[in-house]
Amino acid sequence: MDSGNPLGEFLRARRETTDPSRAGQPWSGRRRTPGLRREEVAQLSGVSTDYYARLEQGREKHPSAQVVDSLARALGLNPEETAHLHQLARTAHGPVRRGGRVPAGRVPVGPRLLRLMDGWHHTPALIIDRRLDVLAGNRLGRALFATMLDRDETNLVRFTFLDPHARDFYPDWERVARSALAALRAGSGDLLNDPRLTDLVGELSLKSPEFRALWARHDVRGKGHEAKSFNHPEVGELTLTYDSFTVDSATDQQLVVYQAEPGSTSQQALALLTTVAAELPGPDLVAVPWVGATDPA
Repeated sequence: MDSGNPLGEFLRARRETTDPSRAGQPWSGRRRTPGLRREEVAQLSGVSTDYYARLEQGREKHPSAQVVDSLARALGLNPEETAHLHQLARTAHGPVRRGGRVPAGRVPVGPRLLRLMDGWHHTPALIIDRRLDVLAGNRLGRALFATMLDRDETNLVRFTFLDPHARDFYPDWERVARSALAALRAGSGDLLNDPRLTDLVGELSLKSPEFRALWARHDVRGKGHEAKSFNHPEVGELTLTYDSFTVDSATDQQLVVYQAEPGSTSQQALALLTTVAAELPGPDLVAVPWVGATDPA
């Protein structure tokens, strides 16, 4: 997925994007490298410059939890980035978890959850995994993302970077692209050797210079709550907020639910989209594999 040194790559990327003034470092004229210097991070975190350099280079892979916390403070990491750094440090201590392959034709989304979502006639909803593959969607969710799904694309990141229709579908494409990659990073800390994730990142790195540049930043931010604008081919522009919930019965899955502001033009557009969605079959009747479920829950 990267060079095989995810801990060091993350530290270097965060160091190079850290504003020295925010880290309390005095301005000393023009810098030859962006962000903080290695010796500055080492000083701020209370370790030797040689030790920190070995962490970045991958020659030292076993920092203690205390050192990780000190590095996170020195780099000004937010809670999600700090948790990601701890995860990368733990991963370096032993074998990396391999993401399980889903058998062909089977998607592990429980039918009870599918039935629950199918009863939400005014709320688009999707089930995604940590690779941002769309595993399932209710009628309105599938109608909202028809621009992607009608092209047999089920990965939100691949659609964003490789499908030319994505730039029309997302009016604020750059912000959506950054958010998607940050969510992918946040969810993939213990899937570093997962073959599906490796293939996805490899394909996008080869085909999209924008993906390569943004992926190298190592931004980390999980899907939580955010507003997103769409330019839907049938109902026009609408802005929806989404909330993301972990599916406790399947920790690899997230339920993403979209809502419009009451009384807004977006709510009117969403109401119009329900007439399109009403013509779609329910999840138990759709033949495409990303919607079906065979789990006898």
